[in-house]
Amino acid sequence: MLLHPETLDLTPRAAAVLDRVSGDPRFKPELPAAQLEIMLPPAATVAEATAALSAARADLAAAASGIGVLAGAGAHPFAATEGALTEAERYVAIAREYGPIARRQLVFGLHVHVAVRPADRALAVYNAIRSYLPLIAALAANAPYYAGEDSGLASVRPKISELLPRQGVPPPLGSWDEVEEAIRWARVDHAQWWWEARLHPGFGTVELRVADAQTTVAETAAIAAVVHALAAWLAEHHAAGEPLAPAPSWRIAENRWSACRHGLEGTMIDLVSGEVASTRERLAALLDDLAPVARRIGCASELAAVRLDANGATRQREVGGGPHAVTAWLADRFLG
Repeated sequence: MLLHPETLDLTPRAAAVLDRVSGDPRFKPELPAAQLEIMLPPAATVAEATAALSAARADLAAAASGIGVLAGAGAHPFAATEGALTEAERYVAIAREYGPIARRQLVFGLHVHVAVRPADRALAVYNAIRSYLPLIAALAANAPYYAGEDSGLASVRPKISELLPRQGVPPPLGSWDEVEEAIRWARVDHAQWWWEARLHPGFGTVELRVADAQTTVAETAAIAAVVHALAAWLAEHHAAGEPLAPAPSWRIAENRWSACRHGLEGTMIDLVSGEVASTRERLAALLDDLAPVARRIGCASELAAVRLDANGATRQREVGGGPHAVTAWLADRFLG
């Protein structure tokens, strides 16, 4: 989020910041004119990616000096519900199609790509990882305030996003032919497959888009470690010949609502048995399963930093002083 240096409201001057870093491939515009995207190059480990993110945040904050200050969260705590959009061809086309719905997309996400080979394994991991989207969403929920009010949700971001099509829990896809046919049928660019997980043919990755933008670099690293270890864990199961049966989307969506509403304070339903357990219990069991994999792929320390006592939504509510005070707190922690 690019914030006005005095009011801390969203300020639609991302283009001015990008002019100062012209030619740097790490920094790009996004649909809202008050949003800046950091896109990092591929990294072998979460630690390597974290170091790159820390440097990128520092460089972008320096470039924004005198224009605005930066902050990370799933939504701005008090900005108006509609905002100015970036005047680039791609975004003008989106605005033309979706009108005021596009202007409401003042949301900020963390997207984690994991390269999975070969292609059939990537497809299997994509189908299986759908089941875990609610757990990651609960852990990464970081948008309790919206339009100056406590929304009552751990994250308001998915409710705003789902005003657009192709959002939320993605469909299972049985083959690469089915992937190709789905994209052909929808007649939209793959970049507008806004599901919370997707296959990215251009990068050769499984991409998870379910997490809210995190306030600090360290919190981002913890979420990235969960995603990396989870993808690797599922890939290992597939390599061992174990079935990765995709769950029905509507059952995953039931848990997704709990993550949106309650974050870590909610419950999750077992997708097969229907057994209910606390979200923290489900996450703790998952982290135990992922720990050996994390040690093998080099993200054990980041995974160990995952906190089940509080997520970003909890921490925002603990700040006190209302949405303006929370926004100042977010900005103060951007380089943390």
